[in-house]
Amino acid sequence: LAQTLLMAVLFAPRLGWDLVRTRRPWLQLTRGLSLVAISLLFFSALRYIPLGEATAVIFLAPLVVILLSAFVLKEQIGAGIWLAVGCGLLGVLIIVRPGGALFTPAILLPFAAALCFGLYQLLTRRLSATDHPATSNFLTSLLGALLMSLALPWVWQLPEFSHGLLMAALGALAMTGHMLLTHAYRFASAASLAPFTYGQIVIATLLGMLFFAHTPDAGGIAGMAIIILSGLCLAWSQRRTG
Repeated sequence: LAQTLLMAVLFAPRLGWDLVRTRRPWLQLTRGLSLVAISLLFFSALRYIPLGEATAVIFLAPLVVILLSAFVLKEQIGAGIWLAVGCGLLGVLIIVRPGGALFTPAILLPFAAALCFGLYQLLTRRLSATDHPATSNFLTSLLGALLMSLALPWVWQLPEFSHGLLMAALGALAMTGHMLLTHAYRFASAASLAPFTYGQIVIATLLGMLFFAHTPDAGGIAGMAIIILSGLCLAWSQRRTG
C-alpha cells in the first residue's frame, strides 16, 4: 500500500491514465502474482532462517533467469556469463552447504521464492519492451496491495508509530529498487544483469550482522568471496566482448 500510494503521488500527475495502461495485461498480472509470492515466501522464511542464508538460497534465481533467457527469450549467452553464474552458484552452495543444518523443510520457502524471483525478472525483461517502467511497478504494487488486503480481517494488528514509519520506508525502498531493476532491463539482457544481483547476498549478510547479530562462519565468508569473484569474471567477459 505504501509503495502504491507513493507511486501514485509521484507519477500520476505526469502520466495520468498512462500509469495504468498496459499492452500486456496477462504478463503484468503474472508479474504481480510472482512478486506477491516472493514476498510471502521470503518473509515466511525469515521466521526460521537467518537473513544472509535465506538471501543466499533465493539467489538460485539468477540461474533460473539464465536458463529461461537462453531457452525462452532465445538470448545469446556467452561463455563468460555462464562462468560468472556458475561461480556465483558455487558461492551460494558453500554458504548454504547442502546436507547441513539449513536443510530443513523451511529451506523450501526461499527455494520456492527463488523460482518465483527468476520468473519475475524474466517478465520484467519482457515487459520493458512494451510498457513504461512506472506502469509495470505501479500495477504490480497495486495488485499486491489488493490481494494482501483480503487477509486483513484475519491478521490485522494496529502498528505502532515506529513500525508504521518502517513500513512506509519499506514501500519507498521497494519502489526505488523495482524501478531501478525495470530500467536496467531496458538496456541490458536478463542474462547479463543476473550475476550482478549476487551482490545482494553480501549486503544482506552485512545487515544481518549489524541488526540481528548473525555472523557468518568461515564457509559463509568463502562463499561471499566466490560470489564477488563471479562479478569480476562477468566484468572481464563484458570488457572483452566490448
